[in-house]
Amino acid sequence: MLGNLLDNARRHAARTVEVSLRRDGPTAVLAVCDDGPGVPPEQRERVFERFVRLDDARSRDDGGAGLGLAICRDVVTRHGGTVTAGTSALGGARFEARLPAP
Repeated sequence: MLGNLLDNARRHAARTVEVSLRRDGPTAVLAVCDDGPGVPPEQRERVFERFVRLDDARSRDDGGAGLGLAICRDVVTRHGGTVTAGTSALGGARFEARLPAP
């Protein structure tokens, strides 16, 4: 899950990727942020569907197969958590995974 989020951020970042982990009560919150183009609000749920690649012009070699975020959501959901897409303070995408913390 973390590998997929980091690969995605690295692929889309202009220069910067930030990772943070914090506890919010009984929940661990992992955020992966980048300074790339971000994810348009109307596409923020769609990016978690299988085979979705927002930039059709990218080659599969450079842009992946569109499975990473779908796998990420599946893994997080199976562990009782959620993962969402939003806007980072860096101006790009922010993917936040929230998981139960022991």
